[in-house]
Amino acid sequence: MEARAEDLLPVEYFHVVFTLPAEIARIAYWNPRSVYGLLFRASAETVKTIAADPKRLGARVGMTSVLHTWGSALTHHPHIHMIVPGGGLSPDGTRWIACKPGFFLHVRVLARLFRRLFLDGLKDSHRAGQLTFFGDLDHLAQQDTFAQWLAPFRKTEWVVYAKPPFGGPEAVLAYLSRYTHRVAISNHRLVSADADTVAFRWKDYRIKSGDRQKVMRLSTVEFIRRFLIHVLPDGFHRIRHYGLLASSARKTNITTIRDLLGVQHAEQPHTPEPESEIITLTLREPCPCCGGQMRIIEIFRRGQKPMSRAPPREQAA
Repeated sequence: MEARAEDLLPVEYFHVVFTLPAEIARIAYWNPRSVYGLLFRASAETVKTIAADPKRLGARVGMTSVLHTWGSALTHHPHIHMIVPGGGLSPDGTRWIACKPGFFLHVRVLARLFRRLFLDGLKDSHRAGQLTFFGDLDHLAQQDTFAQWLAPFRKTEWVVYAKPPFGGPEAVLAYLSRYTHRVAISNHRLVSADADTVAFRWKDYRIKSGDRQKVMRLSTVEFIRRFLIHVLPDGFHRIRHYGLLASSARKTNITTIRDLLGVQHAEQPHTPEPESEIITLTLREPCPCCGGQMRIIEIFRRGQKPMSRAPPREQAA
């Protein structure tokens, strides 16, 4: 959070979500490292490509992407939440190009390029032998069969949508603090649990109006199965930065953008502590005689003679 606060710009931020069709998500179920990695790359490349188009924004942009793999009922629903500053650097790096207020890029244009990049990447992964198939999908191991199976998805509409812009940089931080390190379900949603059944609250998004909150009861084994679906491969990063916010050049780009916007990053004033201030160190264990708090009077090495006199008994440490 401290690192992201250093990167925030005084511009409008947008929230874009990239979602996979349910049938494609089944492949991710068995191949999380390959498919989730492709989901990151394809969504980031989509935004960078469309934003760089002179007919759209004509700028180099940056973004922070967060992977979520769950729905409210702990079902498998991989999608990318992307946080994008509302603008970018001109191709020559001499100007900041801001997008229209309240509007970033056409989601339908994003969806179609995302569909093509993802399906091409998935086909390349299959050709490279990086995908495995089980159960009723085992026939997709054949390259020709897989290509035929993918063909209809090139004509369907994929879901990419933009949420309302964040209220400001502070709202971006609030979002990141809530969602970037969230697991599939938090403790406050749990209603009850025993050896046989787990009950938890979930939100039914199919209900357009009224109370969406419901309680789902699953067998304990099924609850554990659903929870473990969302454990990512070892070492897999679920928060990634691209474009102007890529770690290799992020600091340089942020400084350049602030200069172009005519603003400086507000640094927190440093207030030096008084030299005479004494910080009292205490021990967690109470005094064995009186039960009071014990304070550390002096620390010395083995064999070293203490310099202070013995303290009163009630202060002894």
